[in-house]
Amino acid sequence: MTLNIISAEKVEYTGEVECVTMPGVEGSFSVLNHHAAMISALTAGTIEYGSAGGAKESRTIRGGIADIKDNVVSVCIY
Repeated sequence: MTLNIISAEKVEYTGEVECVTMPGVEGSFSVLNHHAAMISALTAGTIEYGSAGGAKESRTIRGGIADIKDNVVSVCIY
């Protein structure tokens, strides 16, 4: 699936990933391929994501919104 992490200033990350874990308002949640469509508010914490090659990355955020639809995860952060 495709992960897009966008801030007000720039596109922070765009790439293919196998899994994304995000800090939701009601607790952390993970998104895999073919996840149901949803929108979620995010709180301060860490977004963790892993690519097909096994490399894992993370990014600390202060909050934001995640939109998951059709194997695309779009995260607007602040």
